[in-house]
Amino acid sequence: MGVEGTLEYISDLLRSVKKKKKKQTQTVALKVRMDCEGCARKMKSVLSSVKGAKTVDVDLKQQKVTVTGYVDPKKVLEAAKATKKKVEMWPYVPYTLVANPYVSQAYDKKAPANHVRAVPVTATVTETTVDDHYTSMFSDDNPNACSIM
Repeated sequence: MGVEGTLEYISDLLRSVKKKKKKQTQTVALKVRMDCEGCARKMKSVLSSVKGAKTVDVDLKQQKVTVTGYVDPKKVLEAAKATKKKVEMWPYVPYTLVANPYVSQAYDKKAPANHVRAVPVTATVTETTVDDHYTSMFSDDNPNACSIM
């Protein structure tokens, strides 16, 4: 392999080290309490000034702001909170994506059409020890379970 081959190998190695990772394009959705077109314009101007933001869409009817670009969701949330509006991450998902969409934590009257609140899987109904007690009380294995049986 000689001197030329070694130099070529080292230069290729250095080129691969210098390359930076490209950031992924992200879409950040926020639920913002907005009352009028002035609030919507203010949110759009503040969020479009966030570093890396390409597009900012404001839906006044759904109270939703969507920021797309090479942005950090935490920085977008901080910038939105700087307007002193009530801001949270977009809590709704299509009801087809939720395993149990009518559990009490998921159902929300304020949700857009065909959407429910995103809840963790642990929010589903679980059995308790009381339920286990009732199921064993009336089983066929227990001859004294019920005199009517």
